[in-house]
Amino acid sequence: MRWVLRFVIPAALLAIVLCTILFVKFAEIWDQYNAPAYAWAYLQNTLHGSKLDNPPPIKGIVEDKVVVMAKVESADTQWVAEHLPDWQHAIYTVDPSTRNSNNLTTPLNKGHESMAYLTYIIDHYHALPSTIVFIHPHRRGFSEAWHTDTPLHDNIDALRALRIPFVQKNGYTNLRCNWNPGCELPHRKNKHVTPDIWREVFADASRSVFSLKQKGVKEEEYLPEEVGVACCAQFAVSRERVLHRPLSDYESFRKWIVDTKLNDARSGRVLEFLWHIIFGMDAV
Repeated sequence: MRWVLRFVIPAALLAIVLCTILFVKFAEIWDQYNAPAYAWAYLQNTLHGSKLDNPPPIKGIVEDKVVVMAKVESADTQWVAEHLPDWQHAIYTVDPSTRNSNNLTTPLNKGHESMAYLTYIIDHYHALPSTIVFIHPHRRGFSEAWHTDTPLHDNIDALRALRIPFVQKNGYTNLRCNWNPGCELPHRKNKHVTPDIWREVFADASRSVFSLKQKGVKEEEYLPEEVGVACCAQFAVSRERVLHRPLSDYESFRKWIVDTKLNDARSGRVLEFLWHIIFGMDAV
C-alpha cells in the first residue's frame, strides 16, 4: 500500500502540473488566435456555402494607396489583384529561381518581410502614394494568418475595413489590435531588442520624429526600458510619416539587416518590434 501511495502521489502531482501547463498554453493560443470569433465565422461561412470565401467585387479606379508584401515564389498572391483592385500593389519575391524583369525582388533574402518593406520605401521614397499598407502574402487561414484581426483572419476583410482617414491622421496604424502577443506586460522586456541591438539598428539614424520626443537625444543613445507592440509586422503608414525620416535612415536599416550576424528569422523579428518606433510612435 505504501509503495502504491509513493507512486500515485508523485504521478498525480506531475499530472496536475502538466495539465496546468497545457491549460495555460491552450488559453494563450485561444486568445492569440481569437478562436471563438473564428469558430463562429467559420461555422457561418460553412452553413452559407462559403460565401465569405468570395466577397463581393469592388469596382473603381486604382487609388492613391498601395499594398506592399514579401512572398516566396511558390506563394499564391493572386487574391490581391482579384479582390483589391482599387489598391496598387508591390509584391516582392524573395527567393526567385530566375530573374524575371516583371517581378519585384529584394537585394537579399534576409530579415523576413522587412527586406521587402524597406526596399519599397527606398526605391519609391520620392514618389510614395499617400497610404502604404505592409502585410503578409497569405490571404487567410487559422494557422497561417492568425495574427490578422478579422473573424476569419482574412486580409481582404482587413484592408476593406481599413479607415484611410485615420491612417492619415495618426501616421502609423498597426493592423492588429489584440495585444497578445507583443504588447502585454510580460512581453515588454523584449528579448529581441537588446541594448546592443538597439544601438546597432539606430547607429546611423538621424534625429527623427521619435528622437525629438526625447528632447533631442539621438535614438542610438536612447534606450527604452520596455518595447511593446502587437505582433506581427502588418501595419499602415501615411506618406507624410514615412518622409519624417530621410532616405538615408531606411538605407541604414536595410544595411543593418544585410550586415548583422543575426539570421533571417531573428533579424526580421527585431524589425517587427521596431516598426512602430521607426515611424514615430512611443516604444510601448
